[in-house]
Amino acid sequence: MTTAFDPIDLAGLRLGNRIAMAPMTRSRAYGPGATPTPETAVYYSQRASAGLIISEGIQPSVVGQGYPNTPGLHSAEQVAAWRAVTDAVHEKGGVIFAQLMHTGRIGHPSLLPDGLVPVAPSAVRAAGQVFTGAGLLDFVTPVALTEEGIAETIADFVRAARNAVEAGFDGVELHGANGYLLNQFLSTNTNQRTDGWGGSVQGRIRFVVEVTRAVVDAIGANRVGLRISPANTYNDIAEDDHRDTYPALLDALNPLGLAYLHVAEGPDRELTGLLRKRWNSTFVLNPFTPDGSTGPEHLALVEDGSTDLVSFGALFLANPDLPARLAAGGPYNTPDRATFYGGDARGYTDYPALPA
Repeated sequence: MTTAFDPIDLAGLRLGNRIAMAPMTRSRAYGPGATPTPETAVYYSQRASAGLIISEGIQPSVVGQGYPNTPGLHSAEQVAAWRAVTDAVHEKGGVIFAQLMHTGRIGHPSLLPDGLVPVAPSAVRAAGQVFTGAGLLDFVTPVALTEEGIAETIADFVRAARNAVEAGFDGVELHGANGYLLNQFLSTNTNQRTDGWGGSVQGRIRFVVEVTRAVVDAIGANRVGLRISPANTYNDIAEDDHRDTYPALLDALNPLGLAYLHVAEGPDRELTGLLRKRWNSTFVLNPFTPDGSTGPEHLALVEDGSTDLVSFGALFLANPDLPARLAAGGPYNTPDRATFYGGDARGYTDYPALPA
């Protein structure tokens, strides 16, 4: 029987186990020009025993930033800063992918320079508010991307992917989940276009497919993963036909030979099983946990064949040596939610590991 502690080949990369660290925004890119700090290198290297680390969301362009103090991968300064992080992880024997996250309409002009306004497939404002330097502010109506804007955004993803490789990342994960830009193109309430980038299922999946294809052409399919979140309403998303959208998306992506698909599962567990069967390469699952977070009990999803890897979020945040703790049956540090976003080393690099 395969277990979560068995190694696995990920598109030519040997992973020591099937326990992944899920991407988690920490809002601590305090270095100049939205760069990670030396403390970031400590944070990720502490967690290098994960089979796969997927970094926090990294914006591929200036306009792709949606939260305070999140890092980028669109400047030479950022590439150099991330190289210190990836070197630290590799020195500990870890594997790390950069999650490229363009937040689209989820953001605010106060977070952007030079009068920029968030962009989206259509000029549809998200319900709710976003945290900014001035506190919580209402989302604004985004600017609908033109054909030229779509081409520029795809080029931004390609440039960021190349920068990730230059910075030493083993690959990139395209963030097509949780209501951000790629997910906005998939969604029936945020994508109201009537051109070739909307309307039908094939139109709405086109942007995700084209971004993925362009990144694959730039850095190789073995270095590219994609995250999706079917039927997840986070960030005011509605997917009226997710049972049609996601199988069609996988059918379009399978020929590209991606390294993996990462599913942030929603309430439709049956669809997860269908996607698992439909996907041709490695399957990573962040299971649906409406009343908590991924825990030790979810290791069984590898054993029963539901997934190839399980990704852990909050539990990995609080337990830098999580694979060892899972193997030992605990004990586990409790995540401090008050320190999830922003702050200093507290709740970041000060969670203790088990005694050697």
